[in-house]
Amino acid sequence: MVKISIFGLGYVGCVSLGCLAQNGFEVIGIDVNKVKVDLINRGLPTIIEKDIDIILKEQHKAGRIRATTDYMEAVSNSEVSIICVGTPSTEKGHLNLDYIFETAKQIGEALKQKKSYHTIVIRSTVLPGTNCQVGEIIAQISNKIRNRDFSVVSNPEFLREGSAVQDYYNPPYTLIGSDDNKAVDIMRELYSKVNGEFFTVDIKTAEIIKYVNNSYHALKVTFANEIGRICKTLNIDSFKVMQLFCLDTRLNISPYYFKPGFAYGGSCLPKDLKALSTLAKDCSLDTPLLDSIEDSNQNHINYAIKTIKNKGKRKIGIFGIAFKEGTDDLRYSPIIKVIEDLIRQDLEVLVYDNFVSNALQFGANKEYIDKILPYLQNILVSTEDELIEWAELIIFNHKYPDYQNLIKIHTDKIFIDFIHISESITDNNYEGLCW
Repeated sequence: MVKISIFGLGYVGCVSLGCLAQNGFEVIGIDVNKVKVDLINRGLPTIIEKDIDIILKEQHKAGRIRATTDYMEAVSNSEVSIICVGTPSTEKGHLNLDYIFETAKQIGEALKQKKSYHTIVIRSTVLPGTNCQVGEIIAQISNKIRNRDFSVVSNPEFLREGSAVQDYYNPPYTLIGSDDNKAVDIMRELYSKVNGEFFTVDIKTAEIIKYVNNSYHALKVTFANEIGRICKTLNIDSFKVMQLFCLDTRLNISPYYFKPGFAYGGSCLPKDLKALSTLAKDCSLDTPLLDSIEDSNQNHINYAIKTIKNKGKRKIGIFGIAFKEGTDDLRYSPIIKVIEDLIRQDLEVLVYDNFVSNALQFGANKEYIDKILPYLQNILVSTEDELIEWAELIIFNHKYPDYQNLIKIHTDKIFIDFIHISESITDNNYEGLCW
């Protein structure tokens, strides 16, 4: 079994040290704080956390854990170094990576003396790009070559205070961001006794996931509290409301909608959001989260417009104008705002949407179209081929059946995808709106 050194004996470091030792690994903790080092060397935890005191006592007795302030000795006597040092925020909200970079320098110095391959694991929560910087620091100081003499992997932790040991052994998944297969194999060994799936991804994905998770968790708390304030003011049981909300596992508590793409629209979401936000104002309540949703949606529409304009093309073809595929409903369709903005800027636009074309002739929406979108008849084409041949830039706002051949054949045209029609498109003339 590989021997492990852990930099930082705070919350994550202490739990990782104990659990790795419990899985049979020899673990050396490193910290500048001598008090923490002394605690570990006495088999005592540096934190208050359920079960960790029992684990450390047992592993100290078994001789599998110890701690030191000497990073040179720790690295030289291990094959894997796990970075668990703090990453506090600055006053302006940026991440302070001083401890991360100082640890990288220390590991680099220690690796000068080593001939064997070494794996560095960033367990601390860091922003995308940090792994690359750490690797550069280590390579520069050690005169070693990344992915030949050492590797740097990103391994975000998903521990909650109060249940950290349970979370260590039962994470939602184990995630490794790496560009070195040898390092991935070593990480599989480290987590062989941990439950859940083991995923390998690119490094930046592993670096950002914890921020995405925690931002969403904060969003959930804030959303529930805003709903709670509204319900209390109206003498409604907010817990009953949220219990019912959580029972919907088709839309509310599910992967549905969690796919980057274009803005929301339609007859329900914009209207109902505005009604709830206005109700809160009528009750003299501040609901900044609810109030911000419409603004954020408009910002995404503006982002789409900017993406199109930056391509420098004048003839814009769009597949789909209804607010969703398979309908002729144009109410609050976000692509209409895009079209109107492009037309105002003297760009030419044509649209193909078979359902809407039929509605212009005899559908229930004909009156709405004639009144609200009188220009629509002038930009709708009757066939897909007409749009394809005319356009210089084509937008997939709805699916197009033969998109792969379309993109490959028409290399002179630019394609922008609003709906993520496929994960396998790599053509140079194709671009996803936000991927």
